[in-house]
Amino acid sequence: MYHFLVINNDTIKIMKFKYCPICGGKLVEKYSWDEGGVPYCEKDDKMFFDVAKPCIVVAVIKNDEVLLLKQSYIYKDSKVLISGYISNGESAEETVAREVLEETGIEINDIRYLGSESIESKELIMLTFVANYHNGEIKKSSEVEELGWVKIESALDEMKEDIIGRNVIKKLLSMRK
Repeated sequence: MYHFLVINNDTIKIMKFKYCPICGGKLVEKYSWDEGGVPYCEKDDKMFFDVAKPCIVVAVIKNDEVLLLKQSYIYKDSKVLISGYISNGESAEETVAREVLEETGIEINDIRYLGSESIESKELIMLTFVANYHNGEIKKSSEVEELGWVKIESALDEMKEDIIGRNVIKKLLSMRK
């Protein structure tokens, strides 16, 4: 993400990266076709593009219910879908299965991609999925305050702050019609 400063109606782009993470040298701005000016290290001949951190969000479905979590460190007054960061060397689908198992103790199958959304303020790209409950008993992890199955039709009432999770539920509801 670049930061912009406006002085006397002139827009000045301020680079997010100022120093090379390889050599520590000061970066300069270099033109890169349709990307515009990009932070560039002259010594290492390397551009540093701003990259969002990839995460997954998954709605786990069992019959006509969805699994919702309460994690106050994410949202104080809202339940959420299962989410997590994609680890280096891991596919998005592997992350979905791992996060569900880690946070809930259950196994899933039939993982389906729904789309992506961006949270610019947190520099995240959220890859959204739906998966079916397959096996196991719920065993919440220590990072989860509570979790349980909720009717899909009433899930939106419990997810007031989770905009991306709400969008996933809305997609699921529209697919059922």
